[in-house]
Amino acid sequence: MAIAQAVKEALASSSMIRKMFEEGAALKKKHGPEGVYDFSIGNPDLEPPPAFREVLARLVREEAAGTVRGVHGYMPNGGYDSVREALAQKASADHGCAVPPSHIIMSVGAAGGLNVVFKGILNPGDEVIVSRPYFMEYRPYAANHGGVLVEVPSGPGFNLDLGAIGRALSPRTQAVLINSPHNPTGRVYSAGDIAALADLLRSWGAKTGRFPYLVADEPYREIVYDGRAVPPVLSAYEESIAVTSYSKSLSLPGERIGYIALGPRVSGPEEAAAALIYATRVLGYVNAPALMQRVVAELTGERVAVEVYAQRRAAFKEVLDGAGITYVEPEGAFYIFAKTPPRGPGAGEPAAPEEAGDDRAFADLLKKRRILGVPGSGFGAPGWIRFAYCVDEEIIRRSGAAFREAMGEWRNP
Repeated sequence: MAIAQAVKEALASSSMIRKMFEEGAALKKKHGPEGVYDFSIGNPDLEPPPAFREVLARLVREEAAGTVRGVHGYMPNGGYDSVREALAQKASADHGCAVPPSHIIMSVGAAGGLNVVFKGILNPGDEVIVSRPYFMEYRPYAANHGGVLVEVPSGPGFNLDLGAIGRALSPRTQAVLINSPHNPTGRVYSAGDIAALADLLRSWGAKTGRFPYLVADEPYREIVYDGRAVPPVLSAYEESIAVTSYSKSLSLPGERIGYIALGPRVSGPEEAAAALIYATRVLGYVNAPALMQRVVAELTGERVAVEVYAQRRAAFKEVLDGAGITYVEPEGAFYIFAKTPPRGPGAGEPAAPEEAGDDRAFADLLKKRRILGVPGSGFGAPGWIRFAYCVDEEIIRRSGAAFREAMGEWRNP
């Protein structure tokens, strides 16, 4: 079968996350699930909050009783009006501004939402700026719609480097894409950084006549630690778009339900909303899943037990500290981004320069101990490795010995 050349090239360099996931499945088949420490994929293991099942069961009972009808048919491509009204209230509370229901477009998860946004705003050759490291699927999402992903470095601590973003702005810049809480680092961008980025984009637009969109990918907005809050984006900048999903906040990744929120001050709001609704239709989504729309509209105040993730974060930090591996302190999401240690004959001795910080080699060594993490190279950050701690705390703690053994071999090959 002859396939598209672009797809053939993409398959050759397909997602490291998926590759690690597949290797993990093979290892579990060989050693049993309890014998593998799989921190490769952000597939939340927590069950949805009890209210999810209560609402789902009630909706099914109502249908069985015949009190509601026609709930499995087509609806407006942007979603049920009542659902958009409920989620407009949610978006307004999250972003500190009045988001009208017409600015909400229901989506097939955040991934579907980003593709809808890029379909709606990108012309061939338009550029989307993103800071490294970044979720690796952003590049094909932009390419799907003729866009070009432009990478810039992050600042210290993986914060936004506004100077780097400013230098990357060009006449082709159509959007700056941010992700907070961040995958893979767990960083939560500060309100000051968001405000400074908004000022930068305003200044660029005033000078060039082209105001780039600020697109915020926010599936982890509800998962933050230590009393933090994710700063609003829609109230910070006029040409802003937020994309989110319930994959993480309600542990519903397989249900593929999310939404797009247009900022209340976006230019040409009716045309912008119409473009996103049109993109939803012609990309083949047609509309977001009907039943899940009705469910999440009643769960705007619910979220998974974030305190469980906080306990797992603490456990993973203990494991890495015990093995002598440094990392970025996660402020949100459920990933810990660890620095690949220098490889050498012993602690305190010079490391071989050609091997120092080799994240792929370190990931391969960890696999020998049945520990699965994703090399930072896959996120545009060589020398780092991402571990997902959305797994049982017992597995995290049992991995400690394997990490220490792996570090012993890494330091003394």
